[in-house]
Amino acid sequence: MVLNIIGIGLNDEKDITLKGLELVKASDEVYLESYTSKLECPLENLEKLYGKEVKFANREVVEQKAEELLLSKDKVISLLIIGDVFSATTHIDLMQRAKELGIEVNVVHNASVLTVIGVTGLSLYKFGKTTSIPFENENVETPYNVLKENGKLHTLFLLDLRPEEDKYMTFVGARDFLLRVENKKNEKVFSEETLCIGCAKLGSKNAVIQVAKAKDLKEVDVYPQCLIVPGEMHFMEEEFLERFSL
Repeated sequence: MVLNIIGIGLNDEKDITLKGLELVKASDEVYLESYTSKLECPLENLEKLYGKEVKFANREVVEQKAEELLLSKDKVISLLIIGDVFSATTHIDLMQRAKELGIEVNVVHNASVLTVIGVTGLSLYKFGKTTSIPFENENVETPYNVLKENGKLHTLFLLDLRPEEDKYMTFVGARDFLLRVENKKNEKVFSEETLCIGCAKLGSKNAVIQVAKAKDLKEVDVYPQCLIVPGEMHFMEEEFLERFSL
């Protein structure tokens, strides 16, 4: 058996690399991991370009039933990942399990939110630890603490999503979470006056980037979204961000 783990980028069917496309076309079965991000084009577009049926693989399939997938003898299987293959630790675990079973693994990388945030003009070198905000966050403080620990560095908040339920956290919701924890702790880490960058659908032609004080962020109805709280900025970063100011 051969397992191909292929990043397909963030926008549409054309974001796949030539290497990835060749591997897909040579596959017996093709699966699309469907729970860590949102597919920005109809599934039919992928199938038309690839010349293959593409089946959805939800969290249960990838995390709990991986052995069934990996024991498909004499088959070449491709698992498509929206964005890059290793932006989620789930896929690292899958590769490790495949290698332990002696399965040949091919990995093809692509763009991810961790790199396309450079479109904001912020230097990727100046980002601190990335953190995520879950839907069930009533007693969660880790994302706030990461912001505090990052200090002068930029902070990227990845926001929870459940594509199978068409449920996506917004950067306005992430702002509200940070304000709630700030009020609880009574510190000076995040306030309504904190400069924020709300991003949605990065990597596409109709990406949304808002630069505003936290209190002035506006809801948008495109997904997935993320929130950036910039740290200490170089004047060139500040000048670039001005084009996105509300």
